[in-house]
Amino acid sequence: MLLEKSVLLQPTMYKANLNYILRPVITESAKVIDLFAGCGGLSLGFEAAGYVTIGYEFEENAVNTYNKNLTGRCYHQKLAVGFEYPEADIVIGGPPCQPFSVFGNQKGMEDARDGFPIFIDAVKRIQPKVFLFENVRNLAYSHKWYFDLIRDALAKLGYMVEFKCLNAVNYGVPQNRERMIVVGHKSKFRFPAMRQKKVTVGEAIGDLIDTIQDESKILTPRQDEYIAIYEKKSDCINPRDLYLDRPARTLTCRNLAGCTSDMQRVKLKDGRRRRLVVREAARLQSFPDWFEFTGTEIKQFNQIGNAVPPLFAYQLALQIKETFALPTKSEEEIFEKAVPLTLFD
Repeated sequence: MLLEKSVLLQPTMYKANLNYILRPVITESAKVIDLFAGCGGLSLGFEAAGYVTIGYEFEENAVNTYNKNLTGRCYHQKLAVGFEYPEADIVIGGPPCQPFSVFGNQKGMEDARDGFPIFIDAVKRIQPKVFLFENVRNLAYSHKWYFDLIRDALAKLGYMVEFKCLNAVNYGVPQNRERMIVVGHKSKFRFPAMRQKKVTVGEAIGDLIDTIQDESKILTPRQDEYIAIYEKKSDCINPRDLYLDRPARTLTCRNLAGCTSDMQRVKLKDGRRRRLVVREAARLQSFPDWFEFTGTEIKQFNQIGNAVPPLFAYQLALQIKETFALPTKSEEEIFEKAVPLTLFD
């Protein structure tokens, strides 16, 4: 028998967990705006926690996926500073992380894809009670100076800003995925407690691996040879296959959509190796099986690789719900912790 929705079930019931917990059931009157919403991974977590969402996303296929699956409405919109938003109580989002990723050019604020000026402007205009954004871990390391400016700008708007690097694998997602989570509030916030047991690849997609018949995904002997050479040169001790007894490595657009030496792959019982299919990738990213992606296969993989794992988002949303219910502290208490800044004025 399934437990209450607010209680995460056992890892051995991973598929049932996703399909049961991650269903939009709107119970709250507060509205959530999701900036750079992608296909709706973060919004799905908030809708499962009871909130109606409004999304904004520039990639059309991601917009279509969001609108196909979620209760809220996502608008096909390229955001800019000065955009007029509807009223909302909570602002969430995942500003594009490519400017800060260790796999990118790391141009930071010099990259045209930097979405932080837009996020800060949105918070300034909407004045939500709470906001949350996620980004790559590297934002607080190689780009720490810029991260400090972002937090100071948000604090100047009247928020206490807290941040923590969390790994989704500690929250029921069968994948090592470190992300910086930043929360702004006017009361008190607690980051979600870590789960004791990690979910493995076998628990997540073990029922799919040997049942999928897609010869186009089988690696050729030439591909196997190329991968072996790559792994030897990179001093890789174990092949970078997915192992049934442990969580997956981080899923990215590149290692899902691209047929590269770093591709995500599983080993079949007959010894052959196969690239992942969309449903396997979605499961490892904690999307429930009822969630359907739109667009070409590459577009679908990109949506999955860019998404916030919905199961992780759900647990963040529950903590935001606790914060939202608390009384707001006085401006004097908040501004005592604020640091002046002029960059985003």
